Amino acid sequence: MGKTLSKLTLWDGVRLVERRTRPNARCDGGDYAALDAAGIEAWLIETLADFALIGRVDAIVPVAHGAAAAVLRDGKLAAAPVDYEQEIAGEARAAYDAQRDSFALTGSPGLPGGLNLGAQFDLLDRVRPDLLTPGATIVTWPQYWGWVLSGVAAVELTSLGCHSDLYRPVERGVSALAQRRGWADLLAPLRDAGDVLGPIRPELATRTGLPADVRIHVGLHDSNAALLAARGFPEIAGCESTILSTGTWFVAMRSPPRGAVPDITALDPARDCLVNIDVAGTPVPSARLMGGREIELLGGLDPRRVDIRTDQPRLVAAVPGLVAAGAMALPTLTPGVGPFPAGEHRWIAAPDDPYARRAAACLYAALVTESALERIGTREHLLIEGRFAEAEVFVRALASLRPDLRVYVSNAHNDVSLGALRLLDPDIRPDGQLRQIAPLELSLDAYRAVWRDFADAGRVAA
Repeated sequence: MGKTLSKLTLWDGVRLVERRTRPNARCDGGDYAALDAAGIEAWLIETLADFALIGRVDAIVPVAHGAAAAVLRDGKLAAAPVDYEQEIAGEARAAYDAQRDSFALTGSPGLPGGLNLGAQFDLLDRVRPDLLTPGATIVTWPQYWGWVLSGVAAVELTSLGCHSDLYRPVERGVSALAQRRGWADLLAPLRDAGDVLGPIRPELATRTGLPADVRIHVGLHDSNAALLAARGFPEIAGCESTILSTGTWFVAMRSPPRGAVPDITALDPARDCLVNIDVAGTPVPSARLMGGREIELLGGLDPRRVDIRTDQPRLVAAVPGLVAAGAMALPTLTPGVGPFPAGEHRWIAAPDDPYARRAAACLYAALVTESALERIGTREHLLIEGRFAEAEVFVRALASLRPDLRVYVSNAHNDVSLGALRLLDPDIRPDGQLRQIAPLELSLDAYRAVWRDFADAGRVAA
């Protein structure tokens, strides 16, 4: 369940058999913007029924975006889950921020809207004071779908530790904030991502035609699933490497060599650096930006995607002209997010040609991403996965900006699903090989220097 799309994939070993998607809607929760839990559930059950006609299903592994949770009571969803893009500001936000544990303890920066899960709970305590009270059970978002399918409630580390303000990764325990506000007492039991919650609910087996013994697993956070998938490549496994997952969000997760313990205090929470937790419970230095959203915004009225294969030669060919003209976009188009959260977006010498504009959007994404990678200490290997791994200007610009790295993309698709499969069988390897990316055939050093001057100073130019 991604933020933009819900997806269901059917696998036979490592062979993708079927894939379905559904755009997600934003709903009215009464006092807040909400996730479309009801619409997703109806689509999920209908699609599972279609998949049941294709072949026997043995197991289901839920994967979902972070910064989302559901509240259960009396065996039902007690309220619509909060959409993390719900604005939470002013005195209410300031009062909440005063209660948060320090970044050095949680690895969780103060983020806008409801991107800190604790801020969502604080909102619910204000608008629905009857909700988070004894008798309620909190489940994180992937585990909500596990509960929908199995009836068994759980929480899991990769979601609980995703900039939630609720967990201390080094101490491996819930935060003082969660304990003080009583939320810790409402959390469902903590389970490992690969654990089996139980079989599918009998009524759902009847409705979908799935076997009654289908195993429903606990599941995990989507970026962590991508990280787990990437660790199946021999070039990445056990090495100093960073995995860049690209979609609506770009999430960079650095895997130090086995046994190394990252220093949380070296990260800058004001620049959207944070700590994720992998399926083994290990802290993972991470950085985020809304790269996919910003590329779409920079594209303006042009609806064409930057990753269309047939367009790649023309997009790459547009780069020298952009660099010569000094055409560039300045951050940020998503205020409060990424390595330049306070920047005010402005074009400099904005290109009119649609190919050049899309290429400029990719250069922008590469420059912002490179800054994020620098802040988490990326070294040696970089693997780019997800939709924008197909955008040649973006990946080749990153290779140009970081000649010290071996930059790879994978020709294996559905990386998040592959991570889920590796929960079932850690010996599964990606069906494909890594492709090392060649840098662009021109230097971006001077272009980057000018861009950085504006971006670091928070300045704009007409």
